[in-house]
Amino acid sequence: MNIDGLRVAITGAGRDTGRLLAEAFAEHGAQLFLAARSLAAAERVAGVISQRGPGQAEAFRCDLSEVDSVRAFAATLADRTEYLDVLINNGAEYIEGDDLGDVSDEQIERVMAAGGTGTLLLTKHLMPLLRASPRPDVINIISACGEVGHRRSGAHPAFYAAKHAHAGLAEILSHRLRPEGIRVVSLFPPDFVQDGPRQANSDLTARSVVDCVLFAVGQPRDCFIREFHFEQVRH
Repeated sequence: MNIDGLRVAITGAGRDTGRLLAEAFAEHGAQLFLAARSLAAAERVAGVISQRGPGQAEAFRCDLSEVDSVRAFAATLADRTEYLDVLINNGAEYIEGDDLGDVSDEQIERVMAAGGTGTLLLTKHLMPLLRASPRPDVINIISACGEVGHRRSGAHPAFYAAKHAHAGLAEILSHRLRPEGIRVVSLFPPDFVQDGPRQANSDLTARSVVDCVLFAVGQPRDCFIREFHFEQVRH
């Protein structure tokens, strides 16, 4: 697995799976650009990583539900680096609820904006940096909620809708960017836990999701893995 020195941008990097992704890539020597809705959260993660090494990290604010914030992050990144090897679209806002009326209009708007418009615009604005890399990858942490027919999550319908939007974007990009050698890899994990025993009868863990990402990025350039789908523990 040759990840040392790769320039990697991760959204939603201030906590949970985003933080684990950042730490894992840093352990392999990657140079990280960490974005989060809370700059303070991203700075905490970047500080720990830069002290621990071998990879180094910078922190940025990027609220995917705000168009100006997305554009500002992309512009700042373009000032920091001439190219980007890996973009990990991990940022999303999760909300629960069975009925459309269980959450406010404002929450629905944020979830849809972050998972749909914000992710699309960030990918658009970072595409020049990816095209400048000799080995570009776009990694999409979607969700089983983005699979057709999946009904086992307690997520609100708005989260399902946002994840279907993300899945649609990833599918067409995989097809259209393949001739350029840009790999677009999507993961569709079911609801998972941040940590756990990682056994066959246990829920999927975030660390296992991270390992799948590392595996995909570390493959030779003739290996185009389009999607990871997971069996879910039946309770």
